Amino acid sequence: MRTRRTARAGQYLALLAYLVFLAFPFLWLVSTAFKPPRELGSLHPTWIPKDPTLANFRQAFGEQPLLDALFNSLVAALGAAVVAVLIATPMAYVMARHRTPLARAATGWVVVSQAFPFVLVIIPLFLVLKNLRLINSVPGLVMVYVVWALPFALWMLVGYVRAVPPELEEAAAVDGAGRLRTLVSVTAPLLAPGIVATALFAFITAWNEFFFALVLLKSPQKQTLPVVLTHFIGAEGVADLGPLAAAAFLATLPSLVIFALIQKRITGGMLAGAVKS
Repeated sequence: MRTRRTARAGQYLALLAYLVFLAFPFLWLVSTAFKPPRELGSLHPTWIPKDPTLANFRQAFGEQPLLDALFNSLVAALGAAVVAVLIATPMAYVMARHRTPLARAATGWVVVSQAFPFVLVIIPLFLVLKNLRLINSVPGLVMVYVVWALPFALWMLVGYVRAVPPELEEAAAVDGAGRLRTLVSVTAPLLAPGIVATALFAFITAWNEFFFALVLLKSPQKQTLPVVLTHFIGAEGVADLGPLAAAAFLATLPSLVIFALIQKRITGGMLAGAVKS
């Protein structure tokens, strides 16, 4: 009994240390965002600002179009997440329920596509969007994010679909339910946690993406938050630390809020997706 309690205490200590390790950058970012310039240049920095101020936030909003960038990032991330899930869900169902050679080839494509670096596709992607007249447009960026997020979303959802017992669908068919009613009434509710988890991962991937947005968006009014954050760094590589920290803090809030609101569904979806037939 004592050995078990010692092991459990060690696990909790390890988990606490891991949480502190993860929280350290964010807590330091919050502290920096509220520090005045004289504290930012101090040789003995402190965790809690001695004279907290909102001047960094006012300066950040005054120097850069943060509200426009926030709106563009939200549109791009939400659009990519919704469209990717709408496309990936029926595809994942077919691949999981019908294990044909084509489905296995599609699974191989999903795995291989994750190995391609961004640099290899940016030139042909730029030419395609140029021909479609979608360069320097948020809808064009949404299309890019959907294509980039689709393989990972498909791979995740296949695992979730396989975790749903086919016997449930067979029982619904025996009771007289058609294919569409079975999918809507039986399969879809069981897939809801996995769909939410997949949508969140697609949202976070698009929200944090920098390279595609940098290359495809040129107008300051259409740039996303990750691109706008680089404007707080001068030509000589010197960062305007206070406003940069304030803007970065604001950029992290949407992801944290969304994660906090749907964390229970995410946990359920991840546990369900881990069980595969």
